[in-house]
Amino acid sequence: MENIIYKNAIDLNADFISGKHTAVEITQAFLDQIEKENKTINAFVRTNDKALKVAAQQDADKLAGKDLGPLAGVPIGIKEMFCTEGLETTACSNLLKGFVPPYSATVVKKLETAGAIIIGKCNQDEFAMGSSNENSCYGDVKNPWNIEHVPGGSSGGSAAAVVAGMSPITMGTDTGGSIRQPAHFCGVVGVKPTYGRVSRYGIIAFASSLDQAGPFSKTVKESALVCEVISGQDPMDGTTSSLPVPEWSKNISADLKGMKVGLPKEYFSDAIEADVKEAVDKSIEWVKAAGAEIVEVSLPNTHLSIPVYYLVATSEASSNLSRYDGVRYGQRSDFEANPPKDLADFYSRNRGEGFGEEVKRRIMLGTYALSSGYFDAYYKKACQVRRVLKNDFEEAFKKCDVLLSPVATTPAFKINEKTSDPLAMYLNDIYTTSTNLAGLPGMSVPCGMTKSGLPIGLQLTASHFEEQKMFNVAQAVEDAADQVKRWPNG
Repeated sequence: MENIIYKNAIDLNADFISGKHTAVEITQAFLDQIEKENKTINAFVRTNDKALKVAAQQDADKLAGKDLGPLAGVPIGIKEMFCTEGLETTACSNLLKGFVPPYSATVVKKLETAGAIIIGKCNQDEFAMGSSNENSCYGDVKNPWNIEHVPGGSSGGSAAAVVAGMSPITMGTDTGGSIRQPAHFCGVVGVKPTYGRVSRYGIIAFASSLDQAGPFSKTVKESALVCEVISGQDPMDGTTSSLPVPEWSKNISADLKGMKVGLPKEYFSDAIEADVKEAVDKSIEWVKAAGAEIVEVSLPNTHLSIPVYYLVATSEASSNLSRYDGVRYGQRSDFEANPPKDLADFYSRNRGEGFGEEVKRRIMLGTYALSSGYFDAYYKKACQVRRVLKNDFEEAFKKCDVLLSPVATTPAFKINEKTSDPLAMYLNDIYTTSTNLAGLPGMSVPCGMTKSGLPIGLQLTASHFEEQKMFNVAQAVEDAADQVKRWPNG
């Protein structure tokens, strides 16, 4: 059988529908690749032992002439943040080890309805808190391009799985760049839809006003298709929008005549490494060649995005993670030898032993920001400045249709390079966090390689519910960048 692990999801679905490959053949090929590569990359924390059974049922349904969805025959990896009925879900935290949800997240249900085969759960930073995937209770994820480097975070396992051929599509979550930054570091397409496009029901909460689910894929069209599948109003999530979901994948056009693409001057600083700047500058020329007009815009309060983000996100995390106390489910300390003195001791020992260092750091920051006497000075003020950041974007989008910028100032950094300096790690998110604070759609699309052989992504950001414009510009970049080396094996 031909090597199918580097085929994209749309081609795999076509192969299945045409009879070229069965769903079982396709699923087995990716399971074999996981078995082969995961010992090195560590992108998956577990595979789904029901995947082949689901695939076999799809083969039978196809023979019976039943209607099958646009993702039929396509294996999909799910970030460990999503609840999956009957399949352990831990958010890569010791505190939740052994938790098997009795229900699936709305995103997972929608994918399954569209025919996707859940092949397994992908590694991540614990409770999605991190930019490097070095904070997982299952160990570090390695970047397939160079295993001495990080894949990005928090959805690093999902990004690495696509580039390593372990799954054609994976799902991630993006709270401050956790889809776009790993996509940039791993050289795949990663999309964060508008806040409210996709239901958060069944996704373990980090920061509820920032979290949004989205796909990783090999191509822009695949990501657009998956976004169509997972988007839409959900009665289980009151923040979801009632706006109709467009057929983005069918309407993608790389002809950008009449479009204005804005370059935020604050995002083009001397801090950008030379290889990244060169790739982004080349992308600007590709976009111009596709017919777009390039205009300079300003986001004057960009420098405030990191402090505002880390006040809002940690405060919401402190509130959301207060439910994990070792009483109802998850990790519990061994109290037989040393019984707790009181309820406070019971909680603190459970949480102290169950949570990792980064999660504890953020809980403490958030609890302080929400505490009596400091709430107005920190959390309330951050929410007010958040509105100012949103206003900056609204003014910028009066002058352009889509914003173009780097995803980060550097390509993937080395494992352990930033772990001893949390502030340096946080500053790595300078170009991505403001998109979440404003609730905007954003994505990363591959646009080049460094001289040392690491991928570079381009960030595109659109106004609320204007994903189509973003996909169109991304398609123009993808078409122009077809000479870029896309996968580690060729």
